[in-house]
Amino acid sequence: MASNEEILAGLAEIINEETGLAPEAVQPDKSFTDDLDIDSISMMTIVVNAEEKFGVRIPDEEVKNLSTVGDAVDFISKAQA
Repeated sequence: MASNEEILAGLAEIINEETGLAPEAVQPDKSFTDDLDIDSISMMTIVVNAEEKFGVRIPDEEVKNLSTVGDAVDFISKAQA
């Protein structure tokens, strides 16, 4: 099971590959849409890659609740437990 720091780093890597955003820009308090300017299509790619990387399932109805990077880290952390 990955720590929150490892999950954050992994998400930063996935977001960097998908959007070109610098990994250090990906912080827990950042909103995917408002701060990181990630659209719904990129978000779905990020979700699929995160599911593969962390071995979790993120249902489509949960994705809309993941508004910040921290929300995603928390969800993945709980899903791994």
